[in-house]
Amino acid sequence: MNDQNIVRLEYEGKEIILIPTAHISKKSAEQVKEVIDAEQPDSVCVELDKQRYNSIKDENRWNEMDIFQVIKEKKSLLLLVNLIISSFQSRMAEKMGINAGQEMMQGIKSAEEIGAELVLADRNIQITFKRVWRGLGFIEKLKLIMQIVSMIFFDEEITEKEMEEMKSSDSLNILLEEMASSFPGIKHYLLDERDQYLANKIKNAPGDKIVAVLGAAHVPGIQKEIYKEQDLDRLNKLPPKKNWGKIFSWGIPLLIGFIIISTFINNFRTGIEVTKAWFIWNGSLSALGVLLGRGHILTVLTAFLVAPLSSLNPTLAAGWFAGIVEAYVRKPKVRDFQELSKGISVKEIWANKVTKVLLIVVLANLGSVIGTYIGGASVIKTFLESLNL
Repeated sequence: MNDQNIVRLEYEGKEIILIPTAHISKKSAEQVKEVIDAEQPDSVCVELDKQRYNSIKDENRWNEMDIFQVIKEKKSLLLLVNLIISSFQSRMAEKMGINAGQEMMQGIKSAEEIGAELVLADRNIQITFKRVWRGLGFIEKLKLIMQIVSMIFFDEEITEKEMEEMKSSDSLNILLEEMASSFPGIKHYLLDERDQYLANKIKNAPGDKIVAVLGAAHVPGIQKEIYKEQDLDRLNKLPPKKNWGKIFSWGIPLLIGFIIISTFINNFRTGIEVTKAWFIWNGSLSALGVLLGRGHILTVLTAFLVAPLSSLNPTLAAGWFAGIVEAYVRKPKVRDFQELSKGISVKEIWANKVTKVLLIVVLANLGSVIGTYIGGASVIKTFLESLNL
């Protein structure tokens, strides 16, 4: 049996065996099978939650997705990010001649073969993403979006040897230090908190011998967390939205609305000019986002007309309306959903009607946000000039 990188721990009479893996490594999947077959554990823990486990087991899951429901539930960005990351992993795995996540699938299969208890040890992915997003500052959010977008164009060759070297503790420490300095919020919610959650699930798994199949980045943290107490209720709770965010999201629309009304009262002609500037900047940039997403002309028109109004109401978003119109006019077909399971390239994001709708929602909203800043500045400038300030 290959014991390389395997970590063995003792906890209150239990033997815990941690298998560090790379999610797109063929050797990782082989090692998972070897270790479970040799150790015959009582429980096998995998780094999956119920949602991701179901997606692995149900090959037809995409056929059942309702794109309209995704837009209404404000999950477009979340789903698009998930698809981009999955696509990146699928493309890299294809180069290795392996299915992405095969080491987790092997863990599930091996647990079934030896009759071990299967434990889904990871936190719900939606809770994790929401905690990450709410916990990030404005600059970190921008850096994260840029990092994710860059993954679409990533095409560097990574060999199996390099993949295995990435699992070493020295390499991991360097990567973790870089993440902590660049994205301290992401590291805390995406890595540190999940280390706590995974450690709790692993040490409380049934039986005296437990094997855990984990991404290599989690192993150093879990080794420490196993011997500590964890509060799962706290880890599963969504952090409250920051007060400045609420003030910002409502304050700007109220200020813009107040200025437009005040300008009309002070000078009707100037009020017309201010309103025109607001509509042109906000509507045009949101419409431009739809054009970049190669949306239908009706979708472009929808974004142009809705954005200036939705920007004055934080509970609405131009992208939602644009996405619904695009999905209605160019309704995704079954094959579009089926293609998602194979992974998508940068070209296919625009070709696939599902990802195209999601992209249009995101870009229309982004254009509207930029338009709010520029249009708002123009409104304020014209208002001050009308007061001779």
